[in-house]
Amino acid sequence: MAGIYIHIPFCKQACYYCDFHFSTSLKRKNELISSICKEIQLRKNEISGDIKTIYFGGGTPSILKTEEINLIINEVYHNFKVEDNIEITLEANPDDLSEEKIIQLSRSKINRLSIGIQSFFNTDLILMNRAHNHKEATTCLELATQYFENISIDLIYGIPGLSDQRWVENLEKAISFGVPHLSSYALTVEPKTALKKQIDIGKVSPVSEKDSHRHYLILLAKMKKHGFVNYEFSNFGKEGFYSQNNMAYWQGKNYLGVGPSAHSFDGKKRSWNINNNIKYIHAIQENKLPIEREVLTITDRYNEYLMTGLRTMWGVSISKINLEFGKAFATYLLKQAEKPLEEGLLKINQKDTLLITEKGKFLSDGIASNLFMVE
Repeated sequence: MAGIYIHIPFCKQACYYCDFHFSTSLKRKNELISSICKEIQLRKNEISGDIKTIYFGGGTPSILKTEEINLIINEVYHNFKVEDNIEITLEANPDDLSEEKIIQLSRSKINRLSIGIQSFFNTDLILMNRAHNHKEATTCLELATQYFENISIDLIYGIPGLSDQRWVENLEKAISFGVPHLSSYALTVEPKTALKKQIDIGKVSPVSEKDSHRHYLILLAKMKKHGFVNYEFSNFGKEGFYSQNNMAYWQGKNYLGVGPSAHSFDGKKRSWNINNNIKYIHAIQENKLPIEREVLTITDRYNEYLMTGLRTMWGVSISKINLEFGKAFATYLLKQAEKPLEEGLLKINQKDTLLITEKGKFLSDGIASNLFMVE
């Protein structure tokens, strides 16, 4: 089973921390939508199995009209075999989610909303240059929960000036709406972003890893208390509401990425579209796929399995390492894991699976990289 990711590269304004591909100009929106539909047609033979998920990411997909979203979904249905119980997610910003828009979406094939709240406090929203305010964040959730059962909220921690108390209030506010899923990420400072420049000139305080770590521990405790399962480092869901799209990625399933800058993976090869809207449109109009491809070595695939597997509650199967990569990889893994096992950062359960412990969760990416095979 596979998934389709659709990248919508438009936003009303640029969040200061964002380094994703997007444009604040909608002049070529119609051409872009047509090109996305045509790319779906051109790549219909790249997936042979059933489509289990469709995920609209960005950018800000909710900036599109509902009929434009439906046009793209219908193109997927026309060109691929789609499961009856498919999960179709739309990433949305609160300022786009008027009651009229929410009702329209509820009548479409969209059955899951991922809402970028990020914070319920204007101080944080202004610092990040979000397009919405605290009132819009609250109002959209009051409305959305009336029409959608499957809703995820995004929150950011580690924001400069974010106190522990305000972070707790953010979490409690999110939980109060009864949503079954929450994704929460540490604010990171990416090169060439407005946030990086503001920190460099002293306008904004540097992001503190110590604060982020403390906020993450608060997050773990609060979500566990309210019955959420931390099934992946940054993701918390009630039973039956884990993100099918994200699970496919973490478990190494095939996915097809459509739109400018979108990535694809078929188990052995990775590919990515050009991250330029105009060049993407021109190429597709000429029936050309503006794609770069790379064949992953066995070492690449081993390292990727470690990176994604250790972020999840399913961990890394040593038996699978033996079967798919060979005994030498399994032996190397166990040797490299000796120190973090002794330090209580990793553990091996009765199913011969290597797992991150609670103590090691915040360090999971670093732990995984120390287990990598270097060619």
